[in-house]
Amino acid sequence: MRDLTFKAFAITHEIDLNKIAIHCGIPKKFTWEEPLILKGDILKSILFQNVDESQMVLVFSFGSIVFINHSTPNEVTAFLNYLHSFEPDIDVKSVDRYSDDYSLHIKETESIELTDEYVVVPEYESYYPELISTVLAKSVALEKTEEQLGQINDKLETMIDRLEKGKLRIGNKELARTTAKIIRHEYNTLAYIMILDKPDITWTSSTAGEFYDRMLEFFELNDRYKILKSKTEILYNIMDGFSTISHSIRGLFVEWIIVILILFEIVLSLLGIAGLLP
Repeated sequence: MRDLTFKAFAITHEIDLNKIAIHCGIPKKFTWEEPLILKGDILKSILFQNVDESQMVLVFSFGSIVFINHSTPNEVTAFLNYLHSFEPDIDVKSVDRYSDDYSLHIKETESIELTDEYVVVPEYESYYPELISTVLAKSVALEKTEEQLGQINDKLETMIDRLEKGKLRIGNKELARTTAKIIRHEYNTLAYIMILDKPDITWTSSTAGEFYDRMLEFFELNDRYKILKSKTEILYNIMDGFSTISHSIRGLFVEWIIVILILFEIVLSLLGIAGLLP
């Protein structure tokens, strides 16, 4: 078995695997946990060129795709154009924004060797392509989510600057939009990327489970996930503070209106008693 090369992209938030499977004539209903693996004649019909048995594309429901042993940019572009017909929001020209390259080397060694660019194993196992692809797919998806979290932080910083300048009023729509972004960020991380979920093979094969856990730890997916979760909780606390200030200001405004109306009624009563009103 020759070495394998991997190239992963995070291109969108969600991909409907079942629509693609139906179009490819694959009689299977895919769940969130498993990728759609395209190879052989199916991949050949998509790329309009011959492919060898080691070439494949794994499509993940949380918006990542991984190419295995695809050496030319034309192959990647051809597949992305095909995928664009199912997911029109994919920006084909900007797919390199969240991407990663990796490789699998098979050679005589006493133990598995992990590095930032490749992994060396003593012998090939059939589960390596899927497990490596899954880790890479989640890693680039997390990278995309991490940048989006930074954009939310920038928005909150702007709101904090306004508070420091004495501009205490924050509209309900602005609060709702910002809160929605935080919720969407958390949902994309927890529900879509499914960092805590493992591929099925890891439950039936102890060696596969050990390899996946090592990859997961090396790419620090659990640590990155925990950091995102803690940052999200901080964002929620900040939004609670904004909401409290906003409601307090509105409550104070209503109280002043009530006081003014009561004073106005008292003045009218006094004027009436003094005979100054008809």
